[in-house]
Amino acid sequence: PEDGYLQNELEASFPYEDTPDQVTATEDVKTDMQKPNPMDRLICGDVGFGKTEVAIRAVFKAVLGGKQVAVLVPTTILALQHFNTFSERLSDFGVTIDYINRFKTAKQKRMILERLKEGSIDVVIGTHSLLNKKVEFKDLGLLVVDEEQKFGVTAKEKLRAMKVDVDTLTLTATPIPRTLQFSLMGARDMSVLRTPPANRQPIHTEVRPYNIEVIKDAIYYEIDRSGQVFFVHNRVKSLPDIHQMLKKLCPEVDFTMAHGQMESNQLETKLVDFIEGKADVLLCTNIIETGLDISNVNTIIINNAHHFGLSDLHQLRGRVGRSNKKAYCYLIIPPYSALTADARKRLKTIEEFTDLGSGIHIAMRDLDIRGAGSLLGAEQSGFINDIGYDAYQKILEEAVIELKETEFKTLFEEEMADEKRTFVRDVDLDMDVEMLIPDQYVSNTQERLKLYKELDDLKSEDELEEFAQKLKDRFGDLPGEVYNLFDAFRIRWSCKKLGIERLTLKGTTMKCFFPSNPQSAYYQSPVFGGIMQFVAEKGRKLNMYLKQSKDSLILTKNKVGGLHELKEVISQFEKEAKI
Repeated sequence: PEDGYLQNELEASFPYEDTPDQVTATEDVKTDMQKPNPMDRLICGDVGFGKTEVAIRAVFKAVLGGKQVAVLVPTTILALQHFNTFSERLSDFGVTIDYINRFKTAKQKRMILERLKEGSIDVVIGTHSLLNKKVEFKDLGLLVVDEEQKFGVTAKEKLRAMKVDVDTLTLTATPIPRTLQFSLMGARDMSVLRTPPANRQPIHTEVRPYNIEVIKDAIYYEIDRSGQVFFVHNRVKSLPDIHQMLKKLCPEVDFTMAHGQMESNQLETKLVDFIEGKADVLLCTNIIETGLDISNVNTIIINNAHHFGLSDLHQLRGRVGRSNKKAYCYLIIPPYSALTADARKRLKTIEEFTDLGSGIHIAMRDLDIRGAGSLLGAEQSGFINDIGYDAYQKILEEAVIELKETEFKTLFEEEMADEKRTFVRDVDLDMDVEMLIPDQYVSNTQERLKLYKELDDLKSEDELEEFAQKLKDRFGDLPGEVYNLFDAFRIRWSCKKLGIERLTLKGTTMKCFFPSNPQSAYYQSPVFGGIMQFVAEKGRKLNMYLKQSKDSLILTKNKVGGLHELKEVISQFEKEAKI
């Protein structure tokens, strides 16, 4: 149902001011939940950017609609923390919340499962045990998956079976390549939280070859300013040896040790003691990666950082810098020569992207390094390299649009009926005109490629003007070929709006190729109707005629005197199609 006064009351009780991105993400989620088809939305935002609050609002909306909610988390610590957070926010509104993790006894788990089945629990938070066949819901309406990059493919396949007709909300700071790929191609919806909380500072990140002096200085610097330190070493077996080494290195510092193989009570005691400031340094495995939020810890040292994935490193780094103090992250590695090429790329990426909200950029680079894998199967590496990334994207995009227009027409009726939607993802231009950045203007090949990439990402006339000014400042007056290149981009943008897949200018003959799929909704659109009416009324007078080839509908115009006149013809089309 639509929002009622209780929903508004919960949102008003949030103790902080919503960031603009949080407001947008909340609205997107609630709109999705009100639609007849199941939601599948990804919320991407860095640690501490307010993803959990968006999830709490969605959870409450589902409960008000008479549905149960399952919140799936990767670790026992995070399950406990979420239970506390959700209880704090929702207990005043009469929502029944419980959690399942390995700290619960078999009897307690059995009781929770019975209450879930009869419907007396509204929200259950749990680790992988929620995917057990024994878990039955009376009426599950929403599934929230937190830190989805922590779940393997098998767990995801179980999830898929569980959520056939259930709204799904996925929260992550760095989506795995496959998830990101789904969102980029439009098969899943995505909301990105880019606005950092007030007074948050970027985390200073350094990659350093192993050096005990660096470690010693980092620990003492943090303790001297009354802070605490995380030292991450992800091998339980050798943790005691590292503990001995650190004790010798910093004898007057209090150390405590924690890892996932400890007894639940012992682990909880260690973490609580550290949170209360009874120790200066927590030596641990990556169990702190999700869920531990201590504002007094502002230095993290990650030993053997080359063994971690990009997402892990970004998450671990997010454990510090959660107050207004400057935070430091040291990635300790063996000599560079001992690292693999991919490990070097990962470390370079994490060092490069230190700005607040850079999780999405790190995920993009991860997609670049690893590839997206097989989107619909369990394989973790795909075949993109065989056909090239751009061609793969194009084929995928066309397939998704085709499915939306045919088999799933009723589900995507609104989206497909949107008059402003573009029917063409990319436009192929083929002209007898020199359009390039000449070698003599920018001599460095790498720099030229970078500029072409930058140019390809531009979306508007203002951005193009800004780019031209930047070129002028760096390399001097623009040559004619660059102006031609700019015109080509303007024509490309217009063709995209007009639904022209390919445009050629050979000699004085212009040819426009319309979408090759004859079933495309484009042919019922007002844009196509406007162009056809213009050709019918003025085509003969302007030397224009239509021809149906084996693959496409082609509009040809003769006597086009160069790029300038071509621009005028395209502008005329835009005018007639009322764009």
